[in-house]
Amino acid sequence: MEKVNLVFGTVYGSAQFVAETLTDKIAELDFKTNLLQPNDLVGYVPSEDELLIIVTSTTGQGDLPDDIAQWFGELKSVAPYLPKLQYSIIGLGDSSYETFCGAAKQFDELLIELGATSLTETLEIDACETMEPETEATEWIPTWQAAVQSLAS
Repeated sequence: MEKVNLVFGTVYGSAQFVAETLTDKIAELDFKTNLLQPNDLVGYVPSEDELLIIVTSTTGQGDLPDDIAQWFGELKSVAPYLPKLQYSIIGLGDSSYETFCGAAKQFDELLIELGATSLTETLEIDACETMEPETEATEWIPTWQAAVQSLAS
């Protein structure tokens, strides 16, 4: 059974709700899930033999939410080499802003720099198009699951 760690960065709670929803739905598929709270992230380096999903909203001018910004900075400064890490990112944003899903893009760039491999394309959920980002994220799970299954084959 594969273990999936889920991390979220949120301003108003939507990204947290999406991460909580995904944690439950992915657990139903017989994965062991672990939802890390922002205070769990101090010193956290993702394990390369576990999967990682990051769910983050974007604030300001494409900035990271405060609750995940410290971990991002820590990863960037420690710069652990993670060549076996497989990850997926879900970005919540508003396409009326020039920096749509900027936080998700920053995480993707950082993880690529650390040698990690993206399992799926970043799922960008647009607040202009959906009022329930957890629904769109749930509909994405089969795409994610197919990518995970292709690793095993």
